[in-house]
Amino acid sequence: MATVPSAASNEVFPVRALPPDLVEDLQKLQKAAQKINSILDLDELVDKVVNDVARSFGCIDADIYLHDEERRELVLACAIGCAGCAAHGKGHALKIGKGGMVGYVAATGEMRYAPDVRKDPYYIGCEEATLSEVAIPLQVDGQLVGVFTASHHQLDGFSPNQRRLLQALCTHVAVAVRNARRFQHERTERDVLNREAQEARLIQQALLPKSSPYIPGFVVSGRSEPARAVGGDWYDFIPFPDGRWGLVLADVSGKGTAAALLMSATRGVFRSLAEACCSPGEVLTRLNQLLVDDFPAGKFVTMVYAVLDPATRNVVFANAGHLLPLFIDDQGKHFLDTERGLPLGLGRGDYSETQVTLSEGSRLVFYSDGITEAENADEEEYGLGRLAEHAEKPGASAVTIIDDVRSFANGSGVRDDASVVFVGVGTGVGR
Repeated sequence: MATVPSAASNEVFPVRALPPDLVEDLQKLQKAAQKINSILDLDELVDKVVNDVARSFGCIDADIYLHDEERRELVLACAIGCAGCAAHGKGHALKIGKGGMVGYVAATGEMRYAPDVRKDPYYIGCEEATLSEVAIPLQVDGQLVGVFTASHHQLDGFSPNQRRLLQALCTHVAVAVRNARRFQHERTERDVLNREAQEARLIQQALLPKSSPYIPGFVVSGRSEPARAVGGDWYDFIPFPDGRWGLVLADVSGKGTAAALLMSATRGVFRSLAEACCSPGEVLTRLNQLLVDDFPAGKFVTMVYAVLDPATRNVVFANAGHLLPLFIDDQGKHFLDTERGLPLGLGRGDYSETQVTLSEGSRLVFYSDGITEAENADEEEYGLGRLAEHAEKPGASAVTIIDDVRSFANGSGVRDDASVVFVGVGTGVGR
């Protein structure tokens, strides 16, 4: 024997036991429930409900009012067939407990049916052809979501079975409205966050150097690519009055907005100290003293800070827990170490310095772990070897290193902020 499932429960009704008109209505309910449960756009959802109900049940009018919790009002979300509601327009508000059958149902949480609206004390005339009306609360877990109403041109136009079907449908509508509202709220919040992230990215990009410095006999370049809209990497070129240049690359622990905020604060303090023309070790020592007191627990910055003297080709640098700078000259590839240098913000200490002399054709590279730890689809890291191999190629620069890392990742993406400062001597290097 054929059966028809109920959209409102797990019951299965035997077709032969039900009147043909009820079987048809159950099928309508099932189809309507399937459709509305798949709609996440609130406007599309309420429009679909009122139009389908009006068409399927022969209504002259169908409306949905949604509950505005903050204002304790019911706001018209969609109406079809009623000239009065159309005149009020979408957004028309009713007070709970007032405003006819809609307000009454919202206050009591119970369906109200007026088989003859002319005799119902709560009915407020709107459409002249209306003779019967039903108002059904939309509720989820006892919480008011809204009110659905439907009107008919006949007296007692909604049979008991139809009213039960509409109540069952309104259970689905209430859940669908709640889900659509949540989705809409989350999408709005996500859009706001995306806009804020893009604005933060523009601000952060503005803090990076606008161009590479022009230093006769040298080719200097820098590049930073955040893994997200904003990141915790930062680099800078600082000109000094005596012709020397400060070169810095830093990486805040973590990623995203929190790291970007900490890096912005670090940058401001660092610039004020560096411009006092102290040595790299002194700058990092003073900077660390300030950050130890200000940084949240567990947060720190790694930084390498160097001062380049073009006249002597000497570079003096101090390293605060950062990856070892790569130095390439005619003697080969070297990773330069320093004796002392904790990451900034972890604890008090001083910072030793290392000096290196750049010869013709040599290269000095500062980089963040987003470079060396970038992985390809086989989870193989880019590593120090590939970095050194690329850095010694003719035309190498900060830009070409970043591009080579991207090519290596090949769709896997750079998972951490990736930054490079590249210093080359002579004409055989890139920009």
